[in-house]
Amino acid sequence: MKKLFTNIQTYFSNNYEVLAATIIFLIVVGTKQEFYKAIVLMLEFIVVMEVVKMISDFIKKEKLRLRFVIDIFIIFLIRDVIINASLPNKDYFTILFLLFVIFIFFIFRILAIKYSPGVINISEKLNTKKEITNE
Repeated sequence: MKKLFTNIQTYFSNNYEVLAATIIFLIVVGTKQEFYKAIVLMLEFIVVMEVVKMISDFIKKEKLRLRFVIDIFIIFLIRDVIINASLPNKDYFTILFLLFVIFIFFIFRILAIKYSPGVINISEKLNTKKEITNE
């Protein structure tokens, strides 16, 4: 049992943004909402967690990763789709527009990962090694 608490303490000391987001989420959940509201709250929890993660990463590395920003927007837009889909008077144009925007953000996310300055293409790395050994 003591080992379990030690493992939990180690996890939260290394990932304090998860602890902060969990505390915020538990405060929000304490209001006992309906099921769809609970789903919306869970998505809000993920948004809060991603924002805290983005801020902590920015403070540590003094860089802002585009992937984190795009993930936050995607999750926030998914939350809006769920909210609009659960309303009695659904506005289908708004829902389709939000889905289109989510699709565009997914394309941006793929491009941000593919053309990230920190990513080295393996085939380029192999070609560079071949050129060095051929000389």
